Amino acid sequence: MAIRLLHTADWQICKRFAGFEADAGAQLTVQRLNTITRIAELAAQRGVDAVLVAGDVFETNAVKDDTLRRVMNATRAFDGPWVLLPGNHDPALVESAWTRLQRLGLPPNVLLALDPEPILLAGDSLAVLPAPLERRHEARDITEWFNDAKTPGHAVRVGLAHGSVANRLPRPSEAPNTIADDRSERAKLDYLALGDWHGTIEIAPRTWYSGTPEPDRFKDNDPGNVLLVTLDGPGAPPQVERVPVGHFRWTSLSQHIAGAEDADALDALLGAPPDVERIVTELRLSGTVDLSLRRRIGEIVARQSACYHVLQTDMDALVAEPTDDDLDRIDRMGFIRAAIDELRAKARDPADPERETARDALQRLYAEHLRLGV
Repeated sequence: MAIRLLHTADWQICKRFAGFEADAGAQLTVQRLNTITRIAELAAQRGVDAVLVAGDVFETNAVKDDTLRRVMNATRAFDGPWVLLPGNHDPALVESAWTRLQRLGLPPNVLLALDPEPILLAGDSLAVLPAPLERRHEARDITEWFNDAKTPGHAVRVGLAHGSVANRLPRPSEAPNTIADDRSERAKLDYLALGDWHGTIEIAPRTWYSGTPEPDRFKDNDPGNVLLVTLDGPGAPPQVERVPVGHFRWTSLSQHIAGAEDADALDALLGAPPDVERIVTELRLSGTVDLSLRRRIGEIVARQSACYHVLQTDMDALVAEPTDDDLDRIDRMGFIRAAIDELRAKARDPADPERETARDALQRLYAEHLRLGV
Protein backbone atom coordinates (compact mmCIF):
# COMPACT_ATOMS: atom_id res chain seq x y z
CA MET A 1 0.00 0.00 0.00
CA ALA A 2 1.19 3.52 -0.79
CA ILE A 3 2.23 5.70 2.13
CA ARG A 4 1.67 9.46 2.04
CA LEU A 5 3.60 11.80 4.31
CA LEU A 6 3.69 15.49 4.96
CA HIS A 7 7.24 16.60 5.69
CA THR A 8 7.85 19.93 7.44
CA ALA A 9 10.48 21.43 9.76
CA ASP A 10 11.88 24.57 11.36
CA TRP A 11 8.66 26.06 12.70
CA GLN A 12 10.68 27.91 15.37
CA ILE A 13 7.58 28.93 17.28
CA CYS A 14 8.13 32.14 19.29
CA LYS A 15 10.93 33.33 17.00
CA ARG A 16 11.47 37.05 17.63
CA PHE A 17 12.09 39.65 14.93
CA ALA A 18 13.92 42.28 16.93
CA GLY A 19 15.11 44.19 13.86
CA PHE A 20 11.58 45.27 12.97
CA GLU A 21 9.09 47.61 14.59
CA ALA A 22 7.27 45.99 17.50
CA ASP A 23 3.86 45.48 15.87
CA ALA A 24 5.26 44.17 12.58
CA GLY A 25 7.62 41.79 14.38
CA ALA A 26 4.86 40.55 16.68
CA GLN A 27 2.65 39.69 13.71
CA LEU A 28 5.48 37.70 12.13
CA THR A 29 5.83 35.75 15.38
CA VAL A 30 2.08 35.04 15.69
CA GLN A 31 1.80 33.99 12.04
CA ARG A 32 4.07 31.02 12.68
CA LEU A 33 1.32 29.49 14.83
CA ASN A 34 -1.30 30.23 12.18
CA THR A 35 0.81 28.42 9.60
CA ILE A 36 0.74 25.24 11.70
CA THR A 37 -3.05 25.36 11.44
CA ARG A 38 -2.72 25.62 7.64
CA ILE A 39 -0.40 22.59 7.65
CA ALA A 40 -2.90 20.60 9.72
CA GLU A 41 -5.73 21.50 7.35
CA LEU A 42 -3.60 20.49 4.35
CA ALA A 43 -2.71 17.16 5.96
CA ALA A 44 -6.41 16.45 6.54
CA GLN A 45 -7.37 17.45 2.98
CA ARG A 46 -4.68 15.27 1.42
CA GLY A 47 -5.35 12.32 3.73
CA VAL A 48 -1.72 11.73 4.67
CA ASP A 49 -0.66 8.87 6.89
CA ALA A 50 1.52 11.07 9.10
CA VAL A 51 3.04 14.52 9.51
CA LEU A 52 6.78 14.45 10.18
CA VAL A 53 8.33 17.56 11.76
CA ALA A 54 12.11 17.41 11.34
CA GLY A 55 13.25 19.52 14.29
CA ASP A 56 13.23 23.08 15.61
CA VAL A 57 9.55 23.04 16.46
CA PHE A 58 10.31 25.79 19.00
CA GLU A 59 12.72 28.72 18.83
CA THR A 60 14.04 27.78 22.27
CA ASN A 61 13.26 25.39 25.10
CA ALA A 62 12.19 28.41 27.17
CA VAL A 63 8.82 28.84 25.47
CA LYS A 64 5.91 29.34 27.86
CA ASP A 65 3.43 26.62 28.77
CA ASP A 66 0.68 28.63 27.10
CA THR A 67 2.64 28.50 23.84
CA LEU A 68 3.06 24.73 24.15
CA ARG A 69 -0.72 24.40 24.50
CA ARG A 70 -1.31 26.67 21.52
CA VAL A 71 0.94 24.55 19.33
CA MET A 72 -1.02 21.44 20.27
CA ASN A 73 -4.29 23.27 19.54
CA ALA A 74 -2.97 24.29 16.13
CA THR A 75 -2.55 20.62 15.14
CA ARG A 76 -6.19 19.68 15.83
CA ALA A 77 -7.43 19.83 12.22
CA PHE A 78 -5.40 16.68 11.44
CA ASP A 79 -6.16 13.75 13.75
CA GLY A 80 -3.56 11.41 12.26
CA PRO A 81 -0.06 10.95 13.71
CA TRP A 82 2.24 13.93 14.21
CA VAL A 83 5.87 12.99 14.84
CA LEU A 84 7.85 15.86 16.42
CA LEU A 85 11.65 15.72 16.50
CA PRO A 86 13.94 17.83 18.75
CA GLY A 87 16.38 20.03 16.81
CA ASN A 88 19.32 22.27 17.69
CA HIS A 89 17.03 25.10 18.87
CA ASP A 90 14.96 22.77 21.09
CA PRO A 91 17.19 19.78 21.94
CA ALA A 92 15.89 17.00 24.17
CA LEU A 93 17.62 18.11 27.36
CA VAL A 94 16.86 16.67 30.80
CA GLU A 95 14.46 19.60 31.22
CA SER A 96 13.08 21.02 27.97
CA ALA A 97 9.96 21.99 26.07
CA TRP A 98 9.49 18.27 25.43
CA THR A 99 9.48 17.23 29.09
CA ARG A 100 7.06 20.05 29.87
CA LEU A 101 4.78 18.95 27.01
CA GLN A 102 4.72 15.47 28.50
CA ARG A 103 3.73 16.87 31.90
CA LEU A 104 1.03 19.08 30.38
CA GLY A 105 -0.46 16.11 28.53
CA LEU A 106 -0.18 15.38 24.83
CA PRO A 107 -3.02 14.64 22.40
CA PRO A 108 -2.89 10.88 21.72
CA ASN A 109 -1.94 11.43 18.06
CA VAL A 110 1.12 13.62 18.83
CA LEU A 111 4.27 11.52 19.16
CA LEU A 112 7.53 12.93 20.51
CA ALA A 113 10.54 11.34 18.81
CA LEU A 114 12.83 11.55 21.85
CA ASP A 115 14.60 8.21 21.47
CA PRO A 116 16.63 6.71 18.60
CA GLU A 117 14.31 3.79 17.94
CA PRO A 118 11.83 2.97 15.15
CA ILE A 119 8.30 4.40 15.32
CA LEU A 120 5.86 2.12 13.48
CA LEU A 121 2.78 3.74 11.94
CA ALA A 122 0.10 3.02 9.31
CA GLY A 123 -0.38 -0.57 10.44
CA ASP A 124 3.38 -1.14 10.56
CA SER A 125 3.66 -0.15 6.88
CA LEU A 126 5.65 2.95 7.82
CA ALA A 127 8.81 2.83 9.94
CA VAL A 128 10.08 6.26 11.02
CA LEU A 129 13.71 6.27 12.19
CA PRO A 130 14.30 9.44 14.27
CA ALA A 131 17.61 11.03 15.24
CA PRO A 132 16.70 13.40 18.09
CA LEU A 133 19.29 15.97 19.13
CA GLU A 134 20.04 15.78 22.84
CA ARG A 135 22.27 18.87 22.75
CA ARG A 136 22.64 21.82 20.41
CA HIS A 137 25.83 20.51 18.78
CA GLU A 138 26.67 16.85 18.18
CA ALA A 139 30.22 15.90 17.23
CA ARG A 140 29.12 12.56 15.74
CA ASP A 141 26.60 11.65 13.04
CA ILE A 142 23.59 10.60 15.10
CA THR A 143 21.84 9.13 12.03
CA GLU A 144 24.39 6.30 11.85
CA TRP A 145 22.12 4.01 13.85
CA PHE A 146 19.70 4.00 10.88
CA ASN A 147 22.03 1.61 9.03
CA ASP A 148 21.37 -1.34 11.37
CA ALA A 149 17.81 -0.50 12.46
CA LYS A 150 15.48 -3.51 12.19
CA THR A 151 12.09 -2.74 10.60
CA PRO A 152 9.34 -4.94 9.08
CA GLY A 153 10.21 -6.12 5.59
CA HIS A 154 6.97 -4.73 4.12
CA ALA A 155 7.45 -1.27 5.72
CA VAL A 156 8.88 1.78 3.99
CA ARG A 157 11.86 3.17 5.91
CA VAL A 158 11.85 6.93 6.51
CA GLY A 159 14.64 8.72 8.34
CA LEU A 160 13.86 11.86 10.35
CA ALA A 161 16.80 14.10 11.30
CA HIS A 162 17.96 17.67 11.86
CA GLY A 163 21.40 18.75 10.72
CA SER A 164 23.77 19.52 7.88
CA VAL A 165 24.30 17.04 5.05
CA ALA A 166 28.04 16.73 4.53
CA ASN A 167 29.54 18.35 1.42
CA ARG A 168 26.18 19.24 -0.12
CA LEU A 169 24.79 22.52 1.21
CA PRO A 170 25.63 25.67 -0.78
CA ARG A 171 26.47 27.55 2.44
CA PRO A 172 27.33 26.42 5.98
CA SER A 173 24.26 25.65 8.08
CA GLU A 174 23.51 27.23 11.46
CA ALA A 175 24.75 24.26 13.49
CA PRO A 176 27.05 21.53 12.09
CA ASN A 177 25.38 18.30 13.34
CA THR A 178 26.76 16.54 10.29
CA ILE A 179 24.77 13.89 8.41
CA ALA A 180 26.47 11.61 5.88
CA ASP A 181 25.45 12.49 2.33
CA ASP A 182 24.94 8.83 1.48
CA ARG A 183 22.89 8.03 4.58
CA SER A 184 19.75 7.12 2.61
CA GLU A 185 21.72 4.59 0.56
CA ARG A 186 23.68 3.09 3.45
CA ALA A 187 20.58 2.77 5.66
CA LYS A 188 18.34 1.59 2.79
CA LEU A 189 15.97 4.50 3.42
CA ASP A 190 13.09 5.14 1.10
CA TYR A 191 13.13 8.80 2.16
CA LEU A 192 15.16 10.98 4.52
CA ALA A 193 13.18 13.94 5.93
CA LEU A 194 15.50 16.70 7.11
CA GLY A 195 15.34 19.99 8.94
CA ASP A 196 17.83 22.82 9.68
CA TRP A 197 18.25 24.31 6.16
CA HIS A 198 15.43 26.85 5.82
CA GLY A 199 14.86 26.42 2.09
CA THR A 200 13.28 23.58 0.11
CA ILE A 201 15.88 21.44 -1.64
CA GLU A 202 16.61 17.85 -2.65
CA ILE A 203 20.11 17.65 -1.25
CA ALA A 204 20.97 14.02 -2.07
CA PRO A 205 19.14 10.96 -3.47
CA ARG A 206 15.87 10.39 -1.56
CA THR A 207 16.98 13.16 0.80
CA TRP A 208 15.08 16.45 1.17
CA TYR A 209 15.00 19.54 3.32
CA SER A 210 11.43 20.83 3.49
CA GLY A 211 12.57 24.29 4.62
CA THR A 212 10.69 26.49 7.03
CA PRO A 213 6.97 26.74 6.21
CA GLU A 214 6.90 30.43 7.19
CA PRO A 215 9.83 32.43 5.76
CA ASP A 216 11.98 34.28 8.28
CA ARG A 217 14.92 35.82 6.43
CA PHE A 218 16.01 37.48 3.19
CA LYS A 219 17.41 34.43 1.42
CA ASP A 220 16.41 33.28 -2.05
CA ASN A 221 16.34 29.56 -1.21
CA ASP A 222 12.65 28.70 -1.74
CA PRO A 223 11.21 28.82 1.81
CA GLY A 224 7.51 28.77 2.71
CA ASN A 225 6.72 25.20 1.63
CA VAL A 226 5.89 21.78 2.98
CA LEU A 227 6.53 18.54 1.12
CA LEU A 228 3.89 15.93 0.31
CA VAL A 229 5.71 12.63 -0.15
CA THR A 230 4.20 9.48 -1.67
CA LEU A 231 6.01 6.16 -1.21
CA ASP A 232 4.53 3.30 -3.24
CA GLY A 233 6.46 0.69 -1.31
CA PRO A 234 9.94 -0.33 -0.16
CA GLY A 235 12.50 0.62 -2.80
CA ALA A 236 10.13 2.72 -4.89
CA PRO A 237 11.38 6.25 -5.64
CA PRO A 238 9.63 8.92 -3.56
CA GLN A 239 7.20 11.23 -5.33
CA VAL A 240 7.66 14.67 -3.80
CA GLU A 241 5.30 17.64 -4.24
CA ARG A 242 6.14 21.13 -2.95
CA VAL A 243 3.10 22.88 -1.50
CA PRO A 244 3.36 26.59 -0.59
CA VAL A 245 1.86 27.37 2.84
CA GLY A 246 3.70 30.51 3.95
CA HIS A 247 1.72 33.68 4.58
CA PHE A 248 4.46 36.31 4.38
CA ARG A 249 6.84 36.71 1.42
CA TRP A 250 10.35 38.00 2.05
CA THR A 251 11.88 39.79 -0.93
CA SER A 252 14.98 41.84 -1.75
CA LEU A 253 15.00 44.86 -4.06
CA SER A 254 17.74 47.19 -5.22
CA GLN A 255 17.74 50.46 -7.14
CA HIS A 256 20.55 52.69 -8.34
CA ILE A 257 19.65 56.38 -8.22
CA ALA A 258 21.37 58.86 -10.53
CA GLY A 259 18.60 61.29 -11.39
CA ALA A 260 14.92 62.19 -11.08
CA GLU A 261 13.88 59.49 -13.56
CA ASP A 262 15.37 56.86 -11.23
CA ALA A 263 13.27 58.22 -8.37
CA ASP A 264 10.18 57.73 -10.56
CA ALA A 265 11.35 54.19 -11.29
CA LEU A 266 11.77 53.54 -7.56
CA ASP A 267 8.24 54.77 -6.90
CA ALA A 268 6.90 52.39 -9.56
CA LEU A 269 9.03 49.50 -8.29
CA LEU A 270 7.72 49.79 -4.75
CA GLY A 271 4.11 50.13 -5.91
CA ALA A 272 4.18 47.10 -8.22
CA PRO A 273 3.67 43.88 -6.18
CA PRO A 274 0.19 42.61 -5.23
CA ASP A 275 -0.67 41.77 -1.60
CA VAL A 276 1.98 44.20 -0.40
CA GLU A 277 0.65 43.96 3.16
CA ARG A 278 1.97 40.37 3.20
CA ILE A 279 5.42 41.33 1.94
CA VAL A 280 8.54 41.85 4.02
CA THR A 281 11.06 43.64 1.83
CA GLU A 282 14.62 44.82 2.15
CA LEU A 283 15.43 47.70 -0.19
CA ARG A 284 19.02 48.61 -1.01
CA LEU A 285 19.63 52.00 -2.61
CA SER A 286 22.86 53.21 -4.20
CA GLY A 287 24.08 56.18 -6.18
CA THR A 288 25.08 59.81 -5.76
CA VAL A 289 22.33 62.42 -5.56
CA ASP A 290 21.90 66.03 -4.63
CA LEU A 291 20.18 66.91 -1.37
CA SER A 292 16.80 67.71 -2.88
CA LEU A 293 16.68 64.34 -4.69
CA ARG A 294 17.81 62.61 -1.49
CA ARG A 295 14.88 64.23 0.29
CA ARG A 296 12.48 63.10 -2.45
CA ILE A 297 13.75 59.52 -2.16
CA GLY A 298 13.07 59.64 1.57
CA GLU A 299 9.52 60.86 0.94
CA ILE A 300 8.87 58.04 -1.58
CA VAL A 301 10.14 55.38 0.81
CA ALA A 302 8.12 56.80 3.73
CA ARG A 303 4.90 56.88 1.66
CA GLN A 304 5.32 53.42 0.14
CA SER A 305 6.45 51.73 3.37
CA ALA A 306 2.98 52.24 4.84
CA CYS A 307 1.66 49.74 2.26
CA TYR A 308 4.09 46.96 3.18
CA HIS A 309 4.15 44.77 6.23
CA VAL A 310 7.81 45.70 6.47
CA LEU A 311 9.92 47.84 4.14
CA GLN A 312 13.45 47.82 5.51
CA THR A 313 15.60 50.36 3.68
CA ASP A 314 19.39 50.45 3.47
CA MET A 315 20.58 53.83 2.17
CA ASP A 316 24.22 53.46 3.22
CA ALA A 317 25.33 53.37 -0.43
CA LEU A 318 23.14 56.33 -1.43
CA VAL A 319 25.52 59.26 -1.14
CA ALA A 320 24.04 62.74 -0.87
CA GLU A 321 26.35 65.35 -2.37
CA PRO A 322 25.11 68.94 -2.02
CA THR A 323 25.36 71.15 -5.07
CA ASP A 324 26.36 74.81 -4.91
CA ASP A 325 22.71 75.69 -5.42
CA ASP A 326 21.75 73.43 -2.48
CA LEU A 327 24.20 75.21 -0.21
CA ASP A 328 23.32 78.67 -1.48
CA ARG A 329 19.69 78.01 -0.53
CA ILE A 330 20.80 77.54 3.07
CA ASP A 331 23.15 80.49 3.36
CA ARG A 332 25.39 82.53 1.05
CA MET A 333 27.63 84.14 3.68
CA GLY A 334 28.20 84.40 7.40
CA PHE A 335 29.07 81.83 10.06
CA ILE A 336 26.49 79.25 8.80
CA ARG A 337 28.09 79.29 5.36
CA ALA A 338 31.52 78.93 6.93
CA ALA A 339 30.31 75.86 8.83
CA ILE A 340 28.75 74.48 5.62
CA ASP A 341 31.99 74.92 3.69
CA GLU A 342 33.93 73.11 6.43
CA LEU A 343 31.42 70.24 6.48
CA ARG A 344 31.51 70.02 2.69
CA ALA A 345 35.30 69.75 2.71
CA LYS A 346 35.13 66.92 5.23
CA ALA A 347 32.38 65.16 3.29
CA ARG A 348 34.49 65.17 0.12
CA ASP A 349 37.69 63.94 1.75
CA PRO A 350 37.80 60.11 1.66
CA ALA A 351 40.55 60.12 4.30
CA ASP A 352 38.62 62.21 6.80
CA PRO A 353 37.35 60.01 9.68
CA GLU A 354 34.37 62.35 10.08
CA ARG A 355 33.34 62.12 6.43
CA GLU A 356 30.05 60.30 7.02
CA THR A 357 29.19 62.53 9.98
CA ALA A 358 29.74 65.60 7.83
CA ARG A 359 27.51 64.23 5.07
CA ASP A 360 24.79 63.52 7.57
CA ALA A 361 25.09 67.01 9.03
CA LEU A 362 24.73 68.62 5.58
CA GLN A 363 21.62 66.56 4.88
CA ARG A 364 20.12 67.58 8.21
CA LEU A 365 20.88 71.27 7.59
CA TYR A 366 19.22 71.07 4.19
CA ALA A 367 16.17 69.25 5.56
CA GLU A 368 15.82 71.80 8.35
CA HIS A 369 16.12 74.64 5.84
CA LEU A 370 13.28 73.12 3.78
CA ARG A 371 11.15 72.52 6.88
CA LEU A 372 11.46 76.11 8.06
CA GLY A 373 11.00 77.53 4.58
CA VAL A 374 13.75 80.11 5.03
